[in-house]
Amino acid sequence: MEKISIYQVLPRLYSNPAGKNVQNGTLSQNGCGKMNHFTDKVLRRIKDFGYSHIWYTGLLEHATQTDYSKHGIAPDHADVVKGKAGSPYAIKDYYDIDPDLAEDVPHRMVEFEKLLARTHAAGLKFVMDFVPNHVARQYHSDNRPAGTHDLGEDDDSTQAFSTSNNFYYITDEPLHLDKIVAHSTYAEQPAKATGNDRFDAWPDRNDWYETVKLNYGIDYINGGARQFGPTPNTWHKMTNILLYWAGKGVDAFRCDMAEMVPVEFWNYATRRVKEQFPHVCFIAEVYNPSEYRNYIHNGGFDYLYNKVGLYDTLRAIVCGHASASDITHRWQEVDDIQDHMLNFLENHDEQRIASNYFCTDPIKALPALLVSALMNKNAIMIYAGQELGEPGMDSEGFSGCDGRTTIFDYWHVEKLSKLYKGKRYFTKAERELYDYYEKVITLCATDKAISNGNFFDLMYANYDHPESFNAQRHYAFLRKQDSETLLVVINFDSEPCEVSVRIPQHAFDHLGLPKGHKTGKDLLTGKTQTLLFYPEGLCPIALPGYGGVVIKL
Repeated sequence: MEKISIYQVLPRLYSNPAGKNVQNGTLSQNGCGKMNHFTDKVLRRIKDFGYSHIWYTGLLEHATQTDYSKHGIAPDHADVVKGKAGSPYAIKDYYDIDPDLAEDVPHRMVEFEKLLARTHAAGLKFVMDFVPNHVARQYHSDNRPAGTHDLGEDDDSTQAFSTSNNFYYITDEPLHLDKIVAHSTYAEQPAKATGNDRFDAWPDRNDWYETVKLNYGIDYINGGARQFGPTPNTWHKMTNILLYWAGKGVDAFRCDMAEMVPVEFWNYATRRVKEQFPHVCFIAEVYNPSEYRNYIHNGGFDYLYNKVGLYDTLRAIVCGHASASDITHRWQEVDDIQDHMLNFLENHDEQRIASNYFCTDPIKALPALLVSALMNKNAIMIYAGQELGEPGMDSEGFSGCDGRTTIFDYWHVEKLSKLYKGKRYFTKAERELYDYYEKVITLCATDKAISNGNFFDLMYANYDHPESFNAQRHYAFLRKQDSETLLVVINFDSEPCEVSVRIPQHAFDHLGLPKGHKTGKDLLTGKTQTLLFYPEGLCPIALPGYGGVVIKL
């Protein structure tokens, strides 16, 4: 598999011009980015950074408190919308584009198709969300193809569960929102099960109360029996949605909460999509390592989130709660599926590196970036703003001040605006951080030892000389492809230091390494170092604080 680099952007925020930033502000007060803002110039800059894919987060039409009824879009009840803008994961129409993102709302699909064409013209693959587990409570597709039945349209709501139903019903009981909104006027009779597998009529604020659970043939109400024959109605409808967008030219789907949907459906859907569109890839948001291989081998997924594993470990190391040597255990756990793992340090669900909840200073996480991006052939993802140290510490509205950049609210994020407008708006510190990220992502795209080479962990050979190599705070590995050899040594501490790295005989034998005094060039700085490249010998390396070296022999 090719090594891919994904850039995640939330169009609502990325190009949003300066607004008033009123807490809980409306669209007219706080503004919103548009698809048309992703011009040829902007996309070329993203491509030149080294990315192969761009994930446009939140393109599908979702529930919102903004009224688009003049455009024929039914308004949503505020009691079942999180934030003024609404969650991009409370899908209101799987076949349509969110009107917030269009300059000309009636022609929003045309604007989407032009964005798709510009993205491809820039040499980028187009990634969009597929949200299979739940939909907005007031889901209704205005844009579905002729002859297509809507989700829930043919349901028998007197049955709590049926493979012919798209939703689960709490029969003879209305939805109760009194734990969330006093004296709610929203009516739902009978109540539908809530998106986070809540099969009663009384969700609370910690639930995904704005969504309803889709029924893929698992009878959760009666013990969880799996009833997949005949093929559940929801399987057909959701597969057709994937085929619709793949037919428009979408290259990849990031599948939200994929493990909340049975793997049998994924096998059914991914096979049918790839029969017609073999190049389309599927990325799964999964958090259960015991299910990883199931979703790859039986579900047809190309990439899986490496969250419960590498992300959690790197965050702990950066924050001083774990040892750098723990990285070895993390890659060993997924060694047989390593090429399928998607590494990241930020996304819209996780707290920003520069937030008060993570490590406040984005420089502290540069060692983790090197590990995440360079350690193996796996995919890497960067979340827009990460490369400028966006702290995510605004209190925008529904999301509150939680160290994340809001997905629920209209907001102007200064660092995202700088990214959109270009380098001339960066501070010196922002420029240095941006340039560092660019060097790393470019290496992923251009250096064959990083994109295709073998990986050899050197930690096991370096535990016995702690006076010159601290396995708690240092990490070392080799990458090798053909005649190209890279030695990567990483320092999670703030102070520069000199370490001595032992390269075992097995590494020379296994990789066919060159021996002797070698001159190496650090691909991050351009500086040269003389390496004592001998089996079992100690090779001295000068390391910067909060960083590392990528030395090419």
